[in-house]
Amino acid sequence: MSEIDWEQIQRLADHLRQAERQRQGVAPLTELVPTLTVEEAYRVQLLNIQRKVDAGKRIVGKKIGLTSLAMQKLLGVDQPDYGHLLDEMVVENGGAVPFQRVLQPKVEAEIAFVLKRDLQGPNVTVTDVLQATDYVLPALEIVDSRIKNWKIKLTDTIADNASSGLYVLGGRPVKVEEVDLPLVGMVLYRNGEIMNTGVGAAALGNPAACVAWLANKLWEFDITLRAGEVILSGALSAAVDAKPGDYFRARFEHLGEVSVRFTE
Repeated sequence: MSEIDWEQIQRLADHLRQAERQRQGVAPLTELVPTLTVEEAYRVQLLNIQRKVDAGKRIVGKKIGLTSLAMQKLLGVDQPDYGHLLDEMVVENGGAVPFQRVLQPKVEAEIAFVLKRDLQGPNVTVTDVLQATDYVLPALEIVDSRIKNWKIKLTDTIADNASSGLYVLGGRPVKVEEVDLPLVGMVLYRNGEIMNTGVGAAALGNPAACVAWLANKLWEFDITLRAGEVILSGALSAAVDAKPGDYFRARFEHLGEVSVRFTE
């Protein structure tokens, strides 16, 4: 049951928006409102997303976070979270990200779904997701946090649009029936050095299961996944810190490669 009023939701949203505008991390929301609930955190997220839409930005998809058991245990939760992707977050494959665009970025490799049909909860299954998917692609997500030093709890990252930053799509479109998603292997490199490896099954056993969870979760907020949207289905391995000059590349079995560089 929500315990904080709309004015407090607005203040928390302003707190995060100020961090983004001033490019300076701020105190966790859970220090300001220790009783902040998951529902309230999503209300903060949705308010700031609506503000951006009102300012002319466009929602182009969603991202799913906390899909690995390791990350869930780290934050003491038993389910993923989600955030919105906006048109301003897209980076071209092989492109460069000026470091002033980000605060404290980390890079994750994951599988992106592009939908050809709407998906609406509450009873979406993996089969429904596969039938609604136009194609899949390799992706890099550049996660970022407006919370200083990544000192986050679950409600902090939810309110902060699931720690979304930027994302890169690569490879070539592959039909889902042409690939066994749980078995897709991935290798993530930073400056030519292997940082970690992963497999599709690391994301809730099947990346499509993550998308199904998302569609069903969004139903609680009267939101539908729309045809044409990009869905980042969750990291296949741990996030890797990025610094100016770093070059990241991920190779995915059957899906190809995706890369990005950070400049000064």
